Amino acid sequence: MKAAVVTFPGSNCDRDLAVAFEAAGFQVARVWHKDTELPAGTDVVGLPGGFSFGDYLRCGAIAAQSPIAAAVMAHAARGGFVLGICNGFQVLTEMRLLPGALMRNAGLKFICRSVALRVATTQSAFTASYGRGQELSVPIAHHDGNYTIDNEGLKALQDQDRIAFTYLDNPNGATADIAGVLSANRRVLGMMPHPERAIEADQGGTDGRGLFASLMGGMALA
Repeated sequence: MKAAVVTFPGSNCDRDLAVAFEAAGFQVARVWHKDTELPAGTDVVGLPGGFSFGDYLRCGAIAAQSPIAAAVMAHAARGGFVLGICNGFQVLTEMRLLPGALMRNAGLKFICRSVALRVATTQSAFTASYGRGQELSVPIAHHDGNYTIDNEGLKALQDQDRIAFTYLDNPNGATADIAGVLSANRRVLGMMPHPERAIEADQGGTDGRGLFASLMGGMALA
C-alpha cells in the first residue's frame, strides 16, 4: 500500500506522519504543496499537523487552495483514502471534504497534552482494529480545535455513525465532544488528536498505532 504525505509551509508533523505510515508497512512518498499530482498508485493521502502558511487567514484556508489540493480532492472523489490530522483536519473542512469547521478553543489558549478519547465507531478502515467504546490516550496540540457544526449537520453525523472519536473530557469546547469525523463514504477521516505521536512507548504510549494498522488492513479489504 502506498501513502503520500503532503508538506505545506508551516507543517511540523509531516515527518512524524510518514514514520507512522512506514511503521505500519506503507510505502511512503513525500509530496510538496506546489506539486500538482499525487504519486502514481497512491492509496492514502496524509495531511499533517502544523500551522500551514502560518494560519494567517484561517487555519487550513490557504493550504486548501494550494496546487496539490485539486489532486487531493480528485483522489477523494474517486474513493481514495485521506487522513487529515490537526491542521490536516482543518484543511479537509476548508476543502469541504468534511463538514463543520474548527474554531478557536473555548478557553482561547493553545493546548498541548495527552487526552482521553473514546472510539465512537469501528465501522471504518481507520478504526476497525479498535473496539467500539475503547478508550485511548492520544496527544493534542492546537489552538483552533473546537469542532463546530450546526444541529442538522450533527444529526446527520450521528444518524450515519460518522463520528469516529470523542473526547472523554472535552478540552476545547467541541460540539458533542467530537474529536474526529468521517466523510459520507467513510474513506476520509479528520481528527484533531495526533495518533502519529502515539506509536512508540518512548513517546508515552502506543494507542495511535492501531489507527495505522487498521488502515493498512482495511484498505487491503476495500
